Amino acid sequence: MTTIAAPPIPTAAGALPLLGHAIPLLRDNLAFVASLRDYGPLVRIHLQPRQSTVVVNDPALIRTMLVDLAPGLDTGRFFEKMGQVLGGDSVVTAAGSDHVRKRRQLQPAFRHDEIARYVDLMRDEVVRTATAWRPGETLNVREAMVKLSLDMLAATVFASSLDEQAFRRLRRDLSVVLNGVGARVMLPDWVERLPLPANWRFNSSRAAVRAVIGDAVDGLRASGHDTGDMLSTLLRAEDEETGRPMAAHQICSEVLTLAVAGTETTASVLSWVLYELARNPDVDARLQEELEDVLAGRAVTFEDMSRLPYLRNVITEALRLHHTGWLVTRRTLAAVRLGDWEIPPGTELAYCQHALHRDASLFPDPLRFDPDRWLDEPWKAALPEGAFLPFGAGKHKCIGDHFAMTELTTAIATLTRMWRLDLASDREVRPEARATVRPSTLMMTAGRRES
Repeated sequence: MTTIAAPPIPTAAGALPLLGHAIPLLRDNLAFVASLRDYGPLVRIHLQPRQSTVVVNDPALIRTMLVDLAPGLDTGRFFEKMGQVLGGDSVVTAAGSDHVRKRRQLQPAFRHDEIARYVDLMRDEVVRTATAWRPGETLNVREAMVKLSLDMLAATVFASSLDEQAFRRLRRDLSVVLNGVGARVMLPDWVERLPLPANWRFNSSRAAVRAVIGDAVDGLRASGHDTGDMLSTLLRAEDEETGRPMAAHQICSEVLTLAVAGTETTASVLSWVLYELARNPDVDARLQEELEDVLAGRAVTFEDMSRLPYLRNVITEALRLHHTGWLVTRRTLAAVRLGDWEIPPGTELAYCQHALHRDASLFPDPLRFDPDRWLDEPWKAALPEGAFLPFGAGKHKCIGDHFAMTELTTAIATLTRMWRLDLASDREVRPEARATVRPSTLMMTAGRRES
């Protein structure tokens, strides 16, 4: 019986010597990555002069990559760049059995009862932020949500472990670092070694961020106090093999992971939800009706999380249409079989959640914000595995997915009952990808909700 060989993996147009596909990526990385879906299940791009990256477009193959092939894959280029910030001992940047061990160490911080304790802290920070707004005030919503996300992070992770000055430094330097990571994913490695102002700012801010977190870890450990925050939980965590507590440098890396995941992504999703509520008044009205029916004027609590299905669908639809992930990577450690293709060792594999979730063959009318699509059970049942990955899949699935959904639900339920935010201009708000996908400048005018 004759075996038909798989066609060669096509290479995307537009690559240049030494630069690879850096120019189209720098020009409009989201549009470029979305265009790669036209090439079929797999397509090759060049981020390095002598190494190609295979972008996986097919949902079934994405699931194979993330779940079935996971034991034979390393974390890849994106996470290597994140490792420049988080350190190589973070759960996000670790691979293989090391990743599994670190994940188990962190699991107590994300238990049901721990997350339940954080809701009141999250809600108080939202109220504090919203109380400072004034009717008719025009807000830079993206910046306001970054600050709010950091405030919630400080309350749940650090409690009283960071003073206001250190907190301001962390907020400023973290923004520089995350922008730098996004650029470094797209550019060849040799650019990082050039004596450029951007490289100096990145290195300086990276050192400052780790210093702030490290000081907070050292201070709390030296005090011997349990402040009831996530940092205290991490200080109590033990290595399952040795029984020893986590080292200070690892705690610093894990807290940095929480800072990156809990500010950049949370701020972006909150911003997009507020944007879509302003553009879709019928969605906003239905959301307010549900909040009034369930909460009846009281503050949202952890017990309410499962009682707000429409709000959950609003968040889920925002995670579909405006996903924050634009190039998630893995690397083969040995030859693997991906569908009909044999992938050699040392190959970079990648997929794009943002483009995947906007594929018209998977999501009808994909650019329409429609929370009700998640009520269509036959459609959901027919959706291929690997088509919708709000928190990834497999052993590297986001460990903080329930924490993130609780945080988003608490923030939206609290904020939107106090204020209605309207778009301040007709200027198009476009997604832009740095370390994550976020809205461009989003200016909105605040108006109080009528009681």
